[in-house]
Amino acid sequence: MKPVVDRLADYLKRSSKLFMDETTAPVLDPGRGVTKTGYLWALARDDRPWGGEDPPGVVYFYAPGRAGENAETFLTGFDGILQIDGYTGYNRLTKPSRKGGAPIRVAHCWAHARHKLKEVFDRDGSEIAAEGLRRIAEFYAVETDIRGVSPGQRLSARQSRTAPLVAAFGDWLQAQRRKISSKSRLGEKLTYIHNHWDGLQTFLTDGRVEIDSNRVENLIRPIALNRKNALFAGHDEGGVAWGRIASLIETCKINGIEPFAYLKAALTALANGHPQSRLDDLLPWNFTPSR
Repeated sequence: MKPVVDRLADYLKRSSKLFMDETTAPVLDPGRGVTKTGYLWALARDDRPWGGEDPPGVVYFYAPGRAGENAETFLTGFDGILQIDGYTGYNRLTKPSRKGGAPIRVAHCWAHARHKLKEVFDRDGSEIAAEGLRRIAEFYAVETDIRGVSPGQRLSARQSRTAPLVAAFGDWLQAQRRKISSKSRLGEKLTYIHNHWDGLQTFLTDGRVEIDSNRVENLIRPIALNRKNALFAGHDEGGVAWGRIASLIETCKINGIEPFAYLKAALTALANGHPQSRLDDLLPWNFTPSR
């Protein structure tokens, strides 16, 4: 299935906006009898919240580590907006020295920012953290109102309704940072938000961008579930195969395609000499079940 997954990846990387996230993938370390920690990196497209015409899809790339150069390699040829969490390994993608394309514009995740404050509130009952959570909830209230409308309508609503709220949050954030030690638990969380401030505002300037990266977070969960059931891959090549089959199964699922029927048909077609020039026919969203 490698040719089909490679074609799926190429198709996704032609998009103007993608999500990316990574999760652990335990792999047996041959000769040592123990497992090492590999990673599956999910590269996903889901334009349904703003009525995009391209079908959703995801590709999982395997790498033996979490270093940022892995993301750089996987994203070769992609020059759009990347929605990510706050992992510093992605920083190299925004620099002029980026390999594989022009510097990428990133959109950081307000759900992660919210989670940082929620951790402090749940542990300490901090009134400052509670105020931050209340302010972020106002952003999400606007998102609820504009879900499913066009990018232009989303952008207009965000500029008129959300941008003033975000600006006020920024002023509030800096005021709190002046009063609170950066070494305290709350201070560390506020510094995290400050350090990602530019990326946290990207959604205000493009109606196609989401307020958070929850879409790809949801696509990481099946990998975590399989990790519990299968325990580990046998070797690095097994990790690569794990990523490929997961790419096709999860892309089927988010397109409403029955995975087993699709895989059976696609494997049969490839075994029967399906031409490489027509690989698009074998992408999950082009699958038509036989009756």
